[in-house]
Order: sequence, then C-alpha cells, then structure tokens
Amino acid sequence: MRMDTNWHIIQLTAEEQAAAERLTKELDISPVAGRLLARRGIKTAAEARAYIRPSLDSLHDPFLMRDMGPAVDRLCRAIDNHERIMVYGDYDVDGTTAVALMYSFLRTQTDNLIYYIPDRYTEGYGISTKGIDTAKEKGCTLVIALDCGIKAVDKMEYANSLGVDFIICDHHTPGDVTPKAVAVLNMKRADCLYPFKELSGCGVGFKLVQAYAQRRGIDPQEVYRLLPLLAMSIASDIVPVTGENRILAFYGLRAINAFPSVGLQAIMQVAGIEGKTITISDLVYKIGPRINAAGRIKSGAEAVRLLITDDAEAALRFAQDIDSYNQDRRDFDIRTTEEALEQLQKDPMNSAKHTTVVYSPEWHKGVVGIAASRLTETYFRPTIVLTAGEDDIISGSARSVSDFDIYTAIDSCRDLLTNFGGHKFAAGLSMHLKDLPEFKRRFEEYVAAHITPEQQKPTLDIEAEVDLSDMNWKMYKILQCLEPFGPGNDRPLFLCRNLINNRSTRAVSEGRHLHLDITDRLVAMDGIAFGHGDKANHIQNGKSIDICFFLEENTYRGRSTLQMNVQDIKLNP
Repeated sequence: MRMDTNWHIIQLTAEEQAAAERLTKELDISPVAGRLLARRGIKTAAEARAYIRPSLDSLHDPFLMRDMGPAVDRLCRAIDNHERIMVYGDYDVDGTTAVALMYSFLRTQTDNLIYYIPDRYTEGYGISTKGIDTAKEKGCTLVIALDCGIKAVDKMEYANSLGVDFIICDHHTPGDVTPKAVAVLNMKRADCLYPFKELSGCGVGFKLVQAYAQRRGIDPQEVYRLLPLLAMSIASDIVPVTGENRILAFYGLRAINAFPSVGLQAIMQVAGIEGKTITISDLVYKIGPRINAAGRIKSGAEAVRLLITDDAEAALRFAQDIDSYNQDRRDFDIRTTEEALEQLQKDPMNSAKHTTVVYSPEWHKGVVGIAASRLTETYFRPTIVLTAGEDDIISGSARSVSDFDIYTAIDSCRDLLTNFGGHKFAAGLSMHLKDLPEFKRRFEEYVAAHITPEQQKPTLDIEAEVDLSDMNWKMYKILQCLEPFGPGNDRPLFLCRNLINNRSTRAVSEGRHLHLDITDRLVAMDGIAFGHGDKANHIQNGKSIDICFFLEENTYRGRSTLQMNVQDIKLNP
C-alpha cells in the first residue's frame, strides 16, 4: 500500500522573491529558473555565474581547521625521518575512499606506508585495540585515522602507552571529551572555527593532504587528482552538497568522467555504466553499494585494494569480487527486511508505536543499516535494526525520517549503551542484550515526546508550481548548471496541476507502472510513474490529475526528448 504523502510547496522569503525577480530580468531567464537560483542563496547575476562555474580557488584554507598545524608538523616529521605510517579507516565508502585518498597521496612522499581497515565483525566500528596492536607490531609510529576516532578516548590512552601517535581525521559528532591524540581534525569541534562544518570523513583527510601540500610547496593539481575518491565519499555518505562539498563533488565528477582511475574504470565496467556520463546518482546507487559491499560481506580492505591499484587486469578481478559481494549483500538484505517486517506484523502494538526497533541474532551485521532504511520507507518512523555481536553484546544501525534527530534520541539512552556514534539521520549503536527491552521502552518514550506529526509522514518538498510550457530544453540546461544535486541542493521537484490524457497514457510492466502521455490543453508531454499503474483507468476516463515530477532527458534510438519522472500523483474528482 502506497503511503499518503504531504506535498509542501516551498515559499520564498521576501528577500528571495526580490532576488528571483532581479535574476529573471538580468539573466533573461524564466521566472521558474530565477526562483530556483534564489532558493540556492543566489542574489546577483555575478553570484549566479560563480555558482554555475564553481572554482577550486574558493576552497577554504585548511589551516583554519583546529589542530591542522600540529597535524602537518607531525606528518612532515614522520616522512622526513622515514617513520612507518599506518593509514587507518572505517570500512564503509567514506572510510575506504578516505584511506585510498590518503594512501595514494602519501605513497608519492614515502614508501614506508601501510593501510588498515578494521573487521566489521571482530573489531566493530572505529579505532580498535587490535588495530593499535597491529600498528605497534608493524613498527608504525604514526597512525592517520580517517572517518573515525572522535570518541576514541580510551583507545588513545592505550596508543600513547605504546608510543604510537595518532592524527584523527573525523567528521562525526564529538563527545564530551576530546581524545588525546597528536591532532584531532574535526570541524564540528566546539573550539574549531573552520567555516564549513559538513565535510565527509574523506573530506577531512583531503584537507590534511591539502595542508601538507601547501607546506611542502607541492603543485595543487597533485592533490586535485584525488577528487574522484572524495566525490564518491560525498555522494555515499549523504553529506550536504553545498559550500565546499559542492565544489569538490563538481570537480570530482568532472575528473571521473574525463580520466577515471584504473580501479574506478573496473567498477564502472562491472556496474554496467562504463561509457556513460557518471552522475551523483550513479555514485550513490551503482558504485557506492559495491564499495560498501566489500566491508559488509568480506573486508573493506578489498575496496581499498581496488581503489589504489594501477594494474588494469588485477582491478577487473578485484571489481568482479566486489560485485559478487554486492549480490550476496542484496540477498541478505532482502531476507533480513522480510523477516523484520514479519516480526512487526506479529506485534499487536506495532501500529500504535512511534518507533521501530527489531532484533534477531540470525541477521547479517553487514546489512542491518540497509534493512533499517527499508523499514523507514515502510512505516516512516525512526528505526533501529539490531543483531548479535560478541558475547552478549548486540549491535546495529539506526535510520531517521524527515528532519528528526535520531542521534539525540539515542543519546538520551546512552547509559544503556556500550557504544554509539553517528549524526542526525543515521547512527550505529551497541548494548547488552539484557538492556534491549528497557532501551526499546525509553527510545519509544523519547521519540513519542519529541517527534512532530509532520515528521511521521513522508513529505515532498516542491520547488515550484509550473506549466508544461515551462518544461523546455532551456530549463533543462539550467537544471544541469545547478548540479551536482544532493542533500542541501536537492534536485528540483516540480508540481503541475489539472493534466489530462493526451492520447496514449497506459499501464505498463504488467500493470505496475504508468506511461504518461498528458497535456494541460496547450502542451503535451510524456512521463513515467513507477508504481502508479493503478491510476491508468482514471486518466483514460478523461479525469484530471496533479503530479509532482523531476524533469529529465530520455534518449531512445538516438533521439533525445524531455520527460517527467513522476514521484507522486493525486487524482482529481
């Protein structure tokens, strides 16, 4: 059953409305296009041109980040003294791309270098005792930790006792105590004045590389060649595609399409997207899941191995391995989601709850986050999926809905947890199995008291109500100029009302989907509406509809046309 969805038309402020009207006139564009630019904080024609052509010169000075000076000092000393360095990172896309980026750069500066990815199942998330012991055993006197470490207070005390120095590069929410590392790079630290607060973990690592290159007088182009890896992390870690992230993603995508690395070429080949223009969506839905699958099913180190190799034959073998892990991941994902839904359907109190918390010792730890995302799509409420860990510890992943802060909700139960971390929309956590009933009770109690009715229902944020005549090639070119899209710079969603059948609207794919051929009585346009095949009769009978849609290009047999990718339909009487 399709959940009823709120349609929210975004209203411009008085300042934005004035900017939209000014831009429409100065740039000779449609009022709809002017509105899109104003919504993105653009006030003048000069700002519009700068936004459309982002510049790497606009990146912030990395030395504005707290502890960057000490971090670069220690890295320079380690390289000059031929110390062995370990590059350590999390096992997801952000962590593995961060390790690949840092390793790829540092191997141009030293050959005394190793990388390490903790095992998801035996070590868990973050800096592990085993990882520190391995660094000591391998003779590493400096570890650069990426996408983790901001809460590793006890682990830093242990590393310090062994004489192993750490530079922590993290972007997760800090705890009350800052770990005693040589340097802790995290723009979310309360004492950090770095202007942009939404870098990915890989992005923080990139800033360290950028700072080192500045100190050493290295050509910035040597740093910028690493941007494809950073674009992958920005896309897959769902950080806002605004400010620095938009600039970095823009140039990262450009580089991926112009000269992808050997490893990227291989994964594009197995994903079936070699030869096409790669977009943020391809990184999110085609490349990211395959990179993630290595850490979920086998080892994140295999993803790093693929991303750093220069051997095309080896890269294809590695990519094929990762592709097979991704298929295994899909199988586990489907089974876990089905079993979780069955649990919920058997719970007589399920429909009255504001949260979803499910547990099974049989579920694969590598897919609980994906299953949590699937469950939020079904019930649209804050969700936690847990499975068995070591001894009596259970662990899992949390996913939120709309604008609800799930990290704060989990934090309210922190006394019941053995570990947790994350951010507003997603988190990881672990606890003793005996504490699960109390955690469920308190988590439900907190969410029920703080979530709003609007947050408990899916909402489509609509940029503009339009006529079909607005949806032309000039508009499409403007949309392309606003890319890359992502959180904070959403792909514009449009609303068009009172459309009727033109000639050939029909259900397709055994009645599941809807091919639209509709008109506003002046202009006709095609569209595809997945999952809306049941509305064909209404439209064929001459009744009108309102639709929310994305404008996209459709190429068939060498001919390109514009079409609507319909996200929701409302039937008019």
